[in-house]
Amino acid sequence: MGCSVPDLAEFCAGCSVTDGRLFNEVNWVKLEFDAQELGEILGIPATGFDIYVWEDKFVLGKARLVELAQKLSQQLGLKHPVAVKKGDMLPLHQLLF
Repeated sequence: MGCSVPDLAEFCAGCSVTDGRLFNEVNWVKLEFDAQELGEILGIPATGFDIYVWEDKFVLGKARLVELAQKLSQQLGLKHPVAVKKGDMLPLHQLLF
């Protein structure tokens, strides 16, 4: 089982997400599922997905968010939490926590 990169790209392009449910249509078959159902289909746990997606990151506190942003972006002079784009991050083995 598997799919080609173009097929996967086409599937992703056709997806829409509303209220935590993914919608798509493949070969005229309508698909609709959430993270829990996808986990069951793939045989993997979806535990924690809702926390990861919906968690208010500010529960960590401003100081910890600034510290993480500084380390991930290598911008040591940050005074406020900022979003760090994936492309701006250093590889994990280069981070010094």
